[in-house]
Amino acid sequence: MSEFNLKCRACPRLARHLDQVRGNYPNYHARPVAAFGPVSSRLLIVGLAPGMHGANATGRPFTGDFAGILLYETLYAYGFASAPVASAADDGLILNNCRITNAVKCLPPENKPTAAEVNMCNQYLQAELAAMPKDGVILALGIIAHKAVVKALGLRQVEHAFAHGRHHGLSGKPQLLDSYHCSRYNTQTGRLTAQMFRDVFTKVKKILSQ
Repeated sequence: MSEFNLKCRACPRLARHLDQVRGNYPNYHARPVAAFGPVSSRLLIVGLAPGMHGANATGRPFTGDFAGILLYETLYAYGFASAPVASAADDGLILNNCRITNAVKCLPPENKPTAAEVNMCNQYLQAELAAMPKDGVILALGIIAHKAVVKALGLRQVEHAFAHGRHHGLSGKPQLLDSYHCSRYNTQTGRLTAQMFRDVFTKVKKILSQ
């Protein structure tokens, strides 16, 4: 297992893409994006990858992009965040008993990492999962994040299929919950509504209270 490395260039395609993005947007972070929130948190949220004008720009997961709107509103409503809006890495927002990361730490072209890139980055996710409390909850946003978590935990994919709202009870490990990703496409098409997302967080709070 490996700790996060801001200078990681293990995936040639992603490294070249970030070099190009940094040239086009000199003020953007345009590097691997570290997790956000206390390591000791009992809730770990796993997204797909940094967004072009969100985390890739600000250097903080789900900050400054559309996908972060519903996420931080919900985190605030359930007491996991100090504010309902995340606009910049220095906006003062604090996470409470919650940590946010991504299955892939670098911005992929067209927001589509390859399977090899997801697998390469899995070493960092393994380290993050190993560091969290065993009585915690992992919330996977979308099927790619879900599969990355299952792999990082050393579990069999066939025994843990993704489904929105599904709770995977894991013995001796943090519990795993699934949700559709809070992306612009999913929320604008109605595949994921604010109420559906809140229902998942109600499950999170119930598990954490046990």
